[in-house]
Amino acid sequence: MPRRSRGLRSKGRGIFTKKPRMRGKFSVVEATRELPLGCKVSILINPTIVKGQPHHRYHGRVGIIREKRGRAYIVEVRDGGKIKKLVVGREHLRMVA
Repeated sequence: MPRRSRGLRSKGRGIFTKKPRMRGKFSVVEATRELPLGCKVSILINPTIVKGQPHHRYHGRVGIIREKRGRAYIVEVRDGGKIKKLVVGREHLRMVA
């Protein structure tokens, strides 16, 4: 029996779907927004933009921006007892108050 593929977007049906009214919509403000280093952000994946998406395991996690790399940011997230560094596009980040 062949094994099914297990790509990065597998088991992400609920995370990678938008509400019908929000489908295809994309905010230009979100795409051009600059985030300050050291601020807390929440990783919320925008399924419209595939580039810069983290793994859906980190959807909803809160992390701290450590540096900027190109158009993306390096975000430190605690995963269990470890601190992991993720390269995330700015379209998938929201500031936490």
